[in-house]
Amino acid sequence: MFGQNLEVQLSSARTEDTTVVWKSFHDSITLIVLSPEEGTSELRLERLLQMVFGAMVLLVGLEELTNIRNVERLKKELRASYRLIDSFLGDSELIGDLTQCVDCVVPPEGSLLQEALSGFAEAAGTAFVSLVVSGRVVAATESWWRLGMPEAVLLPWLVGSLPPQAARDYPVYLPHGSPTVPHRLLTLTLLPGLELCLLCGPRPPLGQLDPQLLERWWLPLLDPLRACLPLGPRALPAGFPLHTDILGLLLLHLELKRCLFTVEPSGDKEPSPEQRRRLLRSFYTLVTATHFPTEPGQPEEKAEDTAHRAQVPRACYLVSGPEEPGTGWRLVALQLGPRRLLLLLSSQSPTHGLRVLATHTLHALTPLL
Repeated sequence: MFGQNLEVQLSSARTEDTTVVWKSFHDSITLIVLSPEEGTSELRLERLLQMVFGAMVLLVGLEELTNIRNVERLKKELRASYRLIDSFLGDSELIGDLTQCVDCVVPPEGSLLQEALSGFAEAAGTAFVSLVVSGRVVAATESWWRLGMPEAVLLPWLVGSLPPQAARDYPVYLPHGSPTVPHRLLTLTLLPGLELCLLCGPRPPLGQLDPQLLERWWLPLLDPLRACLPLGPRALPAGFPLHTDILGLLLLHLELKRCLFTVEPSGDKEPSPEQRRRLLRSFYTLVTATHFPTEPGQPEEKAEDTAHRAQVPRACYLVSGPEEPGTGWRLVALQLGPRRLLLLLSSQSPTHGLRVLATHTLHALTPLL
């Protein structure tokens, strides 16, 4: 605030053991985040603040946040967003909060599910329908995929953070698409952990989505739906061939704004899933902030940047842990066109073979995303 009065913009600060980042939104709300984690990236904390404000708009609406008439009432209304905000602060299995891409899974029979989803959407009278398992999108209609950021990430994340219920009729604002006029988010549990999500206006009423309509479209697909349940943390179909050295992967499609994230491969080996997620998240912030600053398909990329892009690295790696030969986990990042792949590999993986392994893995994953 002192800096602002002198027309100096200060966005972050560091003490001996804490990183502090703050951001003002619409000259109305200022959010401040403090992290005691060593080496915390400012990029990560800035994106966290964007997601937190997005969550507040999603559940309260922009009008309430920019035209505050009664602070105490706003505090009460914001309680509805606490659960969602807490899920960003915890050790989530998702990564969309950081990558700003939608967490997805690849179902074994995707075309069947896609067909049923389109038919059901037409019968229900809304163009915005998706199937969500543990906060990750299994399949969605074209209109759902065209949702802007941050709601494309926030809606499935919200569904994954809520306690289980057979059906819900939830008012939501779309921070990008409709920040002042609420829509309805309808959710219907098809199987425990697998939910059908519809985004609509005043119609259809929840009661109109009767069991007969659900049975007609989804009962014949019971087996393909069951096959989606274990996909939550795994993301990839069972039996998908991955090199035995791979301990975790993050695949991003930067134009479609979708990602696949898993730390399930070779689950019996060290490090733990929590540590694997932390390593991949830290590596993502490092390569995004330093090595791959311009993302393909971003509006700020101009024709005259071509010469500069020729100097942007296409791959990088680091070794995490002890420096003795043959120890320490390997992290490698590779960018080809709109896709970026990050791999966490075991200490047995030779550094001279990392790029070949990453290239081979990316080619194998390309048809999936």
